[in-house]
Amino acid sequence: MTRDPATQPRIRTAPANPRRALALWQLAAVAVVTLIASLLHFAYELSGFWTPMAQFGSVNESTYEHLKIFFWGGLIFALIQHAYVKEYANNYWVAKAVALAVTPLGIIVSFYFYLGIVLPIWGRGTLALDIGTGVFGVVLGEWLAYRIMVSPQRGSTSKRRGLAAIAIMTVLAISLTWLPPRMFLFENFYGYEYSGDYGILDDYTPYLVFEPE
Repeated sequence: MTRDPATQPRIRTAPANPRRALALWQLAAVAVVTLIASLLHFAYELSGFWTPMAQFGSVNESTYEHLKIFFWGGLIFALIQHAYVKEYANNYWVAKAVALAVTPLGIIVSFYFYLGIVLPIWGRGTLALDIGTGVFGVVLGEWLAYRIMVSPQRGSTSKRRGLAAIAIMTVLAISLTWLPPRMFLFENFYGYEYSGDYGILDDYTPYLVFEPE
């Protein structure tokens, strides 16, 4: 009995040039992760300060809250990308765990490096450079992920370690908005000045970006 080809499961084959395909995917990752993070920056306010949205959107202007939105953007894209590249990307979950871990480190280092230069001179940073530090972190993380995905395949243990690392980072992302440590990375940094506030704020009136209806 001949089966109808339309009912056969589709098998996704590797592209003719896997390295080029992965490079394009990683370029897309930089653009999409940055876009998702930009949307999440305003998501809490646009949701009417809906409590569940605090988990994903920025609830203040601390460094951590900006790292968080890039983490969720990176995780969302990683889950989508996996469905399309799993047949030819080596060490996928290790690569994405590295990207998710390195991106915030790149942001922190570049952000405070540039502020260390501009704050003594002008007393404040600029929106373009703030965004640039985020893009730099994503580029660094996704570039390292690309290098890992085109390297020789490792054993199954590395996959489990990559998934475990992502799970730990996800738990931290879920927890730290609600239980922020009292340190500078988690302190509201509005107008390039620390305010002494952490986590969800009592009053958002001074921080509104969009005019209330």
